[in-house]
Amino acid sequence: MSAVLKPHDTLEITAYVDGQDAVLTPEAQAFLRGLHRRFEGQRQMRLKARVARQAEIDAGALPDFRADTADIRAGDWHVAPIPAALQDRRVEITGPVDPKMVINALNSGARCYMADFEDSTSPTWANLIEGQRAMQGAVAGTLEFTAVNGKQYMLKPEAERAVLIVRPRGWHLDEKHVLVDGERMSASIFDLGLFAFHNAHALAAKDRGPYFYLPKLQSMEEAALWNAVMEHIETELGLPNGQMKATVLIETLPAAFEMDEILHALKSRIVGLNCGRWDYIFSYIKTLRAHRDRVLPERGQVTMTQPFLKAYSELLIKTCHRRGAHAMGGMAAQIPISIDAGANEQALARVRADKLREVTAGHDGTWVAHPALIPLAREIFDAHMPQANQQNVPRADVEVTANDLLKPSLGTITEKGFEGNVEVCVRYLAAWLDGNGCVPIHWLMEDAATAEIARAQLWQWLHFDADPQREGRQPLHLDDGTPMDFALLDRALIGLPSRLAAEGEFPGQSKVPEAIELLVELTRSDRLTEFLTLPAYERID
Repeated sequence: MSAVLKPHDTLEITAYVDGQDAVLTPEAQAFLRGLHRRFEGQRQMRLKARVARQAEIDAGALPDFRADTADIRAGDWHVAPIPAALQDRRVEITGPVDPKMVINALNSGARCYMADFEDSTSPTWANLIEGQRAMQGAVAGTLEFTAVNGKQYMLKPEAERAVLIVRPRGWHLDEKHVLVDGERMSASIFDLGLFAFHNAHALAAKDRGPYFYLPKLQSMEEAALWNAVMEHIETELGLPNGQMKATVLIETLPAAFEMDEILHALKSRIVGLNCGRWDYIFSYIKTLRAHRDRVLPERGQVTMTQPFLKAYSELLIKTCHRRGAHAMGGMAAQIPISIDAGANEQALARVRADKLREVTAGHDGTWVAHPALIPLAREIFDAHMPQANQQNVPRADVEVTANDLLKPSLGTITEKGFEGNVEVCVRYLAAWLDGNGCVPIHWLMEDAATAEIARAQLWQWLHFDADPQREGRQPLHLDDGTPMDFALLDRALIGLPSRLAAEGEFPGQSKVPEAIELLVELTRSDRLTEFLTLPAYERID
């Protein structure tokens, strides 16, 4: 069916897919309209504050702990008690919101499933509506799926299913298909508000939430805005204050300096912070893009053993445990390498080492992207965390300064590393433009965060070299002395389509030329685009 304009008062829906009428009922539309009118002005204020802060950093300032919130950091306070359903979160699985994934994740044996409307979902209108319908079916216990080959997928009994946690899109994103008073609606409020409208009462009745993961926050004020939104939703739906619970992803560099403040702003409903490490690396690059002494080495060398990442992880554990919240670890993106047993064992050894590092450091749980990793992660956490969590591990030994969080990294940039960034950008963008936000690339399950790291690095490397005559600047080079310039980018791109085609079919294959066009546009721009999904979103339905 072709897109239609479907007005309801002053809310307009500019697209149509089968099944949306059951999701966007007149009552749901009125609810969303009210949320937009109440909070859109505040959202725009927060986005403007981001721009102003970034301008200061581009001009030479460095992030630091806030002087005006020192009393919050020094105070003796705790977050509200954590619900029973979220006391033990030792292994969580994450993934997109298509019905098959939802069923498999809920049946996976993980403690929790983060249903991701953000980094692992390409936000086509069809995907979003399908995702909301899948959420309704999952909460009701009626969700089923039949594959093309006839294989049927059904939910296990509720007692055997993972606890559902929903991640809406971040504050920076709009929902272009929903206009209120002629303005695009916040994608964050659309995702969370619509889910809560349909499912909050059913989840509350089962002591299962609703629970949310909140992405891409940069300040306590942004956390306070989320708190206000959820308080308003609770009032509108007749839920007790604090019924809706949240875990915040610390996946931006500015947020690392405001962990206490974010917990405090949400203290009646927050249950933990999460080390969203891939997006955090991206944010480090993006935030410090103008600081030559903070240029990171190639992506593969930026591991959690780098001092700035170790400091971030340990500060998160200390902060959470001091305040009575969970400190969640990061993602293991590996997927089984079925064609090479030796390579598969090496990959699993890296996962074991990473999960052992997390649990012995004091994390209360961890993430995996593939069900096959759940037994391994659970085994490691069971062995070292026999209790439900590790909030009794205070990490009082940890002392982290601003310099620790900003510490430059040692490493190199090789030709292989440069070309790898180009390839992963093209592969991921092609898939995303084709409607797939969660993509297997070289035996890793990649989402938008990996592509963001890769393209931000490319931009930074190339633009430090773009004007070598500029006073005080010298071009950046690969480890073999090759200058990193746009000729190097062109060489990396010229043979890529034919090389990818030779590998056979892969997600988004038909979109490779468009992905290359977008990557070139992003890397040649005079300014680093804040998120690649912003221009990419304008290219999808």
